[in-house]
Amino acid sequence: MQVILLYASVVLIWGSTWAAIPFQLGVVAAEVSVGYRFGIAALLLYAYALLSRRRIRLPANAYIFVILQGTLLFCLNYLLVYYATARITSGLVAVLFSSIVLFNAINERIFFKTQIDGRLVIAGLLGLTGIAMIFWPEVSMISFEDNTVVGILLMLMGTILASFGNMTAVVNTRHELPVVAVNAHAMAWSALLSLLIAALLGREFNFSLQPGYVISLAYLAVFGSAIAFGCYLALIRRIGSARAAYSSVLFPVVALAISTFVEGYRWTVIAAVGIILTLAGNWLILRSRATHWK
Repeated sequence: MQVILLYASVVLIWGSTWAAIPFQLGVVAAEVSVGYRFGIAALLLYAYALLSRRRIRLPANAYIFVILQGTLLFCLNYLLVYYATARITSGLVAVLFSSIVLFNAINERIFFKTQIDGRLVIAGLLGLTGIAMIFWPEVSMISFEDNTVVGILLMLMGTILASFGNMTAVVNTRHELPVVAVNAHAMAWSALLSLLIAALLGREFNFSLQPGYVISLAYLAVFGSAIAFGCYLALIRRIGSARAAYSSVLFPVVALAISTFVEGYRWTVIAAVGIILTLAGNWLILRSRATHWK
């Protein structure tokens, strides 16, 4: 039951953050926004650890992978996602990011000699196909103009870096490091690194008081970072990075559900079939290891 709750929390929270990220683009530079996001999240986690009297200090030799996790998973990955979101549609972003399921399976095999589960591959292909069908109007109208190609390449690079970040998270969980402490330190480092990159690139350090920016930043920092990443890394500890990453396949389903009620999204037959395929892949993922979670 705990795995199901963690899985559902990740899906519901991150499925709604795709709608929030576009509000971060424009007035404030992406590097600065990412710095704000994870800086706030880190402060919240430090405060939570202090109030709950959780251990925050880690062994000296653990900080290498904590810093690496912050660099790959919280900093560079998100910078590239923000860059890509400014160039391609959110639907295409979701399709490309869902490939992390396969990247994680391959990287687990390379770095940890984990056998690639046939069910995982089938589920991943079902999910990718389903998402492509859901966003078929956007996928079918891809024009290989420079801006679109750049956006696709940035998104794929970000997804690959996120997968490598997942591998560092696997190392940290195998060392049984406390999730709150790891995330707090990693997010603090990623915030500093993002702001350093902003300074090196000559970005303006400003802040927008527009409601859309402030509300989306608060949501991304509190729920999309501090809470969701805690749930996600706890999920990795229990079911592995490849299966935990399958939650990304369901993000567009949540996004479309929200759009249906808020924006009046009109469903098509091909989108409905896509939903069925993603749910079938999700069922296969959860069922394949259910006996180990009881």
